[in-house]
Amino acid sequence: MTTALNHYLEIIRTNLRIDLAEGKEVISELETHIEDRLQELKESGLSEEEAEKTCLRLLGSAKIIARQIYEAHSQGSWQQALLAALPHLLFSALFALNWWHHAGWLSFILVLLVGTSIYGWWHGKPTWVFPWLGYSLIPVAAFGLVLLYLPREWSLLTIPFYFLFALWWIFCLVVQTTKRDWLLSSLMLLPMPIVIGWFLTLVPGAKITAETLERMDYFAPWIAVSFLILALTIAAFIRLRQRWLRIGLLIISGLLTLTIVVYFVGGKLSTETFAGLILVMWGLFLVPPLMEWFFRKTKRILQRYALFTPPHR
Repeated sequence: MTTALNHYLEIIRTNLRIDLAEGKEVISELETHIEDRLQELKESGLSEEEAEKTCLRLLGSAKIIARQIYEAHSQGSWQQALLAALPHLLFSALFALNWWHHAGWLSFILVLLVGTSIYGWWHGKPTWVFPWLGYSLIPVAAFGLVLLYLPREWSLLTIPFYFLFALWWIFCLVVQTTKRDWLLSSLMLLPMPIVIGWFLTLVPGAKITAETLERMDYFAPWIAVSFLILALTIAAFIRLRQRWLRIGLLIISGLLTLTIVVYFVGGKLSTETFAGLILVMWGLFLVPPLMEWFFRKTKRILQRYALFTPPHR
């Protein structure tokens, strides 16, 4: 296949944003189709160059082709929608049924979250695994909370290292996810502002006390509702085809859920804190696409450098 056609396929591959295994199959089928069409044009009497130009003209825009393939293959099954919504449903049930009182249930759910995240990560990173990955950050956050109960001198020594590790872990997850599709990074981090909002409401001094447990009992039904909204959002996300509808759904659901949190806490969150959470929410939809743009631009620059740099003798 010619360089121009290989470049055409590379543009499609870069903009597909579907499961890796499915993407490879689609590209392979498309490559076979292009080769067959190119051969037909040559047999009709066209030269290699004329056949290539005609083939590219008949195929149309690579980005439009990629978008059409995305819409044809991005819709998940109801089973995948349930799998993607399951971590949110588990946390909803945890508070709706007051299971959060029991260390056994908490441990079981955390082990399930981490185990499912690892399994999905090493088995092709299907779309349904990214909501699970977001909750895999909870053990990291819980470890940081434990550090606050250490003696002061130990806290001052360990907390800076903890923050560096936590930021590194989040950065690695976001980078790896953004390389696949920035929208999946937003999907993964969607619960973060809601979890932070509830935490600031229930544990204002970052110390768990008897009053904290009373607050959790009082707000448990509304916490369950907020996670249920997230579950329904993720299920709808998996079933939608159009990318712009998915983006709109995540933005509206995130802002709606965060507004519900602020409404039911009855003024326990200050205006500044609410504004900060809104900025965090918008960051979920601005930082990942900027990172994706940066990665693609860097990749193009490196490719051009490799193309125009003469080989060493």
